[in-house]
Amino acid sequence: MKTLILTVAFALSAFQAHAAGGPSIPMDHIETDISDQESLQNGLTLYTNYCFGCHSLKYSRYERSANDLGIPNEIFEENLMFGDAKIGQLMDISMPADQAKTWFGNTPPDLTLVARLRGPDWLYNYLRAFYSDPKRPYGVNNVVYKDVGMPHVLAGLQGVCAEAPELGVEPEVDPLSGNIVKSSGCKEFVAEGSLSPEEYDQAIYDIVNYLEYVGEPSRMQSESLGIKVLIFLAFMFVFVYFLNKEYWRGIH
Repeated sequence: MKTLILTVAFALSAFQAHAAGGPSIPMDHIETDISDQESLQNGLTLYTNYCFGCHSLKYSRYERSANDLGIPNEIFEENLMFGDAKIGQLMDISMPADQAKTWFGNTPPDLTLVARLRGPDWLYNYLRAFYSDPKRPYGVNNVVYKDVGMPHVLAGLQGVCAEAPELGVEPEVDPLSGNIVKSSGCKEFVAEGSLSPEEYDQAIYDIVNYLEYVGEPSRMQSESLGIKVLIFLAFMFVFVYFLNKEYWRGIH
C-alpha cells in the first residue's frame, strides 16, 4: 500500500512539472478580468496579428468572439479575419501540420484551452521571458520554458532582452524620487521594441485575458447570470421571511 501511494505521488508530481514546462520558478501574478471588454478586444487584435498564423483556436468560433466582445460582424470580418474564412466558422488556421512540424520541430499547439491548462500566470510570464541566446535556432531562449522551439514573435513590440529577465520580483520604489528601482522584466536590450516595458506588459496581459475568455466563453454569461440570481434570491428572501413569520404566528 505504501509503495502504491509513493508511486501515485511521484506520477502526480511528474505530471505537474511537465504541465508547467519545467521546474518551478518565481513568477509575477496577474488577475484576469473577462468583463474588461477593451482589454479583450485588444487581446484579440494582438493574438490575430501575432499568434494566429501558427496557433489556431479551433474550438472557438469567430462569431462567438465578435458577439461577446461587442464587435460588429462586418468590422470583425474586415479587420480580424484572413483568406476566405467565414464568420460562422471555427478559428482554425491553414498551416499544414506536417510542414509546421518540419519547420519548428513540433506542430504549434492549438491554444483554445491553454489558459485552463497552464494558467494565466504561466502564460503572462512566458510571453515576457524571452531573451537573446545565439546558441538557439531562432536566437532566443525563454526563462519559463527553457530551450523552447518557438521564435520570439513579439520581439517587434518588446525588443530582445540582452540576458534572462528576472521574474516574480517585488517592485521597489525610491521614496525620494518616486522612481521604480527594482522590478521584474528586462534590464537591457540588444534590440529595442516599439512599446515601453509597461506598454508591453499591458499588451501581454490583454492577450492572456483574451485566452482566459476563449478557454471558457460561457463564463462571461454565467457570471452575469449568477449575480442576477443572487439579487433575485435576496429580494425573494424578504417576502419569504415575512410570509413564514405570518404563517407560524397563528400556530404559536
